[in-house]
Amino acid sequence: MSNIRVGAQMYTCHQHLKTAEDVKTSFEKISAMGYTCAQVSGIPAGTIETPALAQLLKDTGIECSVTHVPLDMMKDTNKCVEYHQALGCKYTAIGGFFPQENQYDPKLWIDFAKEYNDIVAKLAEHGLTAGYHNHSHEWIHCTNGKTPIELIHENSNSNVWFEIDVYWVAHGGGDPCQWLEKVANRCPVLHYKDMGIDHERNQFMCEVGDGNLNWERIIETTKKIGTEYVMVERDSGKLDPFDSLEVSLKNLKAMGLNP
Repeated sequence: MSNIRVGAQMYTCHQHLKTAEDVKTSFEKISAMGYTCAQVSGIPAGTIETPALAQLLKDTGIECSVTHVPLDMMKDTNKCVEYHQALGCKYTAIGGFFPQENQYDPKLWIDFAKEYNDIVAKLAEHGLTAGYHNHSHEWIHCTNGKTPIELIHENSNSNVWFEIDVYWVAHGGGDPCQWLEKVANRCPVLHYKDMGIDHERNQFMCEVGDGNLNWERIIETTKKIGTEYVMVERDSGKLDPFDSLEVSLKNLKAMGLNP
């Protein structure tokens, strides 16, 4: 049996996280499904006070394994550290870097990576480990022929970890397992979501195991690279988000992974 834990990426149910009562109900639902850990994200700022969120996690038996926070919050070292200490969480990440211009300029991505190194180093002094979560735009080719994800990887310090999202890697034309192997021992948490296709050749997100990604290979690779948690996610789709989380968990259990 694998030591990797399966958690719920709460962004999956972000439309049900708009009030403190919504947040409470959502965590109760994922706990009832059998999840024991989660990524805390998708909750609008000010929706629930940090002490109340910490108590809710305790009451529902959910471990906050990782968060997504804005880059500006990460820059406020004390605030960021205090928040994560209150939740008992040692991993955080930004949801990505989304420049509005000069996206094909490699210097833009290199400069970002170097700035992020400094931010992460300050957090690391307090025991908080920060990473980078990819989407698919990091697989464009810059003017020097390299992709942004390559530039970030090549210019980041070893204490920057990578929260690889296997769906978005495939969406960008990359090989998820190649990137999992590339960031081996720097990927304590990653995102699992699946990709389907319709008759008009439109890609869509779906439940893990119900699409076309090669899960046997992805899971086999995940087990080799030092990953502690996989977070089940689906940004949008046909099923109710809670049903989606339940189906993905059931499918992953059948594949040998458990909460």
